[in-house]
Amino acid sequence: MATSCGHGASTILMAQAFPESTFVGSDYHAGSIETARRRAEQAGVADRIRFEVEPAASYTGEGYDLVTMFDCLHDMGDPVGAARHVLGTLARDGTWMIVEPAAGDRVEDNLNPIGRAYYGFSTLLCTPASLSQDVGMALGAQAGEARLREVVTAGGFTHFRRATETPFNLVLEARP
Repeated sequence: MATSCGHGASTILMAQAFPESTFVGSDYHAGSIETARRRAEQAGVADRIRFEVEPAASYTGEGYDLVTMFDCLHDMGDPVGAARHVLGTLARDGTWMIVEPAAGDRVEDNLNPIGRAYYGFSTLLCTPASLSQDVGMALGAQAGEARLREVVTAGGFTHFRRATETPFNLVLEARP
């Protein structure tokens, strides 16, 4: 399984929950990868996780059954390029699980305490992070399901659905 990993928390949790599986975590930030490797060692799962310094549009491997991205697609400079790359690395029957902030498609859908906080995060972190990268699409933390669908289908996926949601996140499924 391939994951966009940051400090590796989600990858380590999955490795602990699925001891017969192997994982590859990637992030474009070398310091985050160093932290992820250290944490995997401490958690006793480093033998089943490989962490690499690579952006989402060029992580290594192919034939993945599952690729996951937790709260990061909206931060990417080129989320469509990342979607294309995920499609090219999935097994024919593989799944891309995308977890993103629970955002409505219209501004007025986000005028609530959570949406207001997400707008603040987007202004201070998400949008500048995207703009500083190649392409600089800047989806921001308030990219609703319709916008995320556009990104994923522009990347070549033909199946997209909301698998579930929480008060804070949308959990989306994309398949080839």
